[in-house]
Amino acid sequence: MITIKEAITKNELTNFVKFPFSLYKDNNYWVPPIISDELESFDKTKNPAFENAEAYFYLAYKNNEIVGRIAAIINWSEVNDQQKKKVRFGWFDVIDDIEVTKALLEKVYELGKKNNLEHIEGPMGFSNLDKVGVLTEGFEEIGTMITWYNHPYFADHFEQLGFVKEKEYLESKFPFSNVRTEIFEKANELVKRRYQLTPLNFKTTKEVMPHVDKMFDLFNESYASLSSFVAISDVQKEYFKKKYISFINPEFIKFVEDKDHNIVAFSIVMPSFSEALQKSKGKLFPFGFLHLLKARKQSKDMIFYLIGVHPEYQNKAVTAIIFNEYYHTFKEKGVVNCFRTPELADNVAIHNLWKHFDPVVHKRRCTYKKDL
Repeated sequence: MITIKEAITKNELTNFVKFPFSLYKDNNYWVPPIISDELESFDKTKNPAFENAEAYFYLAYKNNEIVGRIAAIINWSEVNDQQKKKVRFGWFDVIDDIEVTKALLEKVYELGKKNNLEHIEGPMGFSNLDKVGVLTEGFEEIGTMITWYNHPYFADHFEQLGFVKEKEYLESKFPFSNVRTEIFEKANELVKRRYQLTPLNFKTTKEVMPHVDKMFDLFNESYASLSSFVAISDVQKEYFKKKYISFINPEFIKFVEDKDHNIVAFSIVMPSFSEALQKSKGKLFPFGFLHLLKARKQSKDMIFYLIGVHPEYQNKAVTAIIFNEYYHTFKEKGVVNCFRTPELADNVAIHNLWKHFDPVVHKRRCTYKKDL
């Protein structure tokens, strides 16, 4: 018999966070989260996502053993402002037993129906900056700290239960040796002169901080046209600033300014923390943070996390300036591989941006949808 129980206490939520550690115990490709970090993101008093969202966390038990987990989420900004009558689900992990998947999803259906919502979609988090999608290809590629990993049967479970693919995301990679400077070098000088633009580079986190609010404003503007985009609020900006910016090596954050010091483009690249997180086993102490610090400084694999260009400057080759700056930083640091985070398969503009580097799609993931 399968029993579903809501995780409410700290102990129950810790069990919720730790379940994947047993599910992927001998898997070389799963990247564990930092347990304390994950718990904080589920804390309504700490994570500003709960300003506009509500979430419930469920554990599935069979023979007194945890066999699955799911988060049922409503993002009220999405429901009320965008009129998308959707209940989300995320943090989904389960043993290969479709009855467990069915029982967990039942809780999400209940929440959706109770609030007169029309369909369910997932896996996805509270907002656009959370992890998204179930892996459908690339099971033998190491995960990243900003994606979920899962077993191949997850997608089968959804399809057997009448879900259909909603959005597909691609992840690609290319060796740094594929980068030919003639692609952007000339355009870089031309674009800087024509539009009076200046690149901004940083050596310390302190130098980056005064620009971060403007960067998030630009993020909201440049991504507004994408489906399922929900703007980041001021409180969320503060939260992400504290949580992430200090974590990123400032040399991998690049901005482009116009003559009036407005930011017209930005990019954030993160060193790969995958192997460091595997060694940390979910804990910062006693030695986990040392593995992460080492990766921050020495990793030769880079993940292009975010890139944004002001709508007025899109299609004006401003990215040539960003690529030129990264080229010099990467060369100096001895970077070997470049990875891209999940990007919507139908986002033609972003795929065109990278095509000159001959990227190879090495993972695919998608969200699944079902009418309630």
